[in-house]
Amino acid sequence: MTNCSTIMTIIQDNRMETAVKVQDVLTNYGCYIRVRLGLHDAAVGSCTNNGIILLQLCGEAVPVKQIEQELQKIPNVKVKSMNLD
Repeated sequence: MTNCSTIMTIIQDNRMETAVKVQDVLTNYGCYIRVRLGLHDAAVGSCTNNGIILLQLCGEAVPVKQIEQELQKIPNVKVKSMNLD
């Protein structure tokens, strides 16, 4: 059975500048991402510049530390993960 017990949270304090770089990292590890949920305040005529991405990571050897390190290199990005085993 595939291990899908890792949850990762990514906080972007400046989405307009970090979104492309964060997306590049997530694309590189896309085979490990089972669920991705992006949250930010959006309303007609306005959109906040910060947001949260929640990921469920799956696989027998998910490179969690490597993903975290690559994301943490991006200014204004914070990352936390937890294993629910």
